[in-house]
Amino acid sequence: MSGFSPKLPLSLDPDDGYALTKSLKEVAKQNFKHLILTSPGERIMDPEFGVGIRSYLFENNGPSTYGQIEARIREQTQKYLPYIQIDQISFGNTETNPNISENFLSVRISYIIRRLAVADSLEIPLN
Repeated sequence: MSGFSPKLPLSLDPDDGYALTKSLKEVAKQNFKHLILTSPGERIMDPEFGVGIRSYLFENNGPSTYGQIEARIREQTQKYLPYIQIDQISFGNTETNPNISENFLSVRISYIIRRLAVADSLEIPLN
């Protein structure tokens, strides 16, 4: 069976050899996740690509840092993934959930893939 691209991280699949993304929704979500997790300078030939969300792990856990992260996500998405429209970015932390560690942060992004008119969300936990 054919697919659009390999699913990352790579894993074996009995039908295709390697697991493949089978829909444009999966491709868009994978591309979006990679944009957020890639640090600027990490991608060859494009040193500006990436949000570098892990670089915020040692910043103060508060509204000003959340604002920086949100601005960076919106800027990078508009530049590199213009087919994604971000609806909402929310942060999970000890204020929103007292049962988690104060060193934990999760980012949840609700978005729409414009040409497909499909809504989805992406959650990235960081600790």
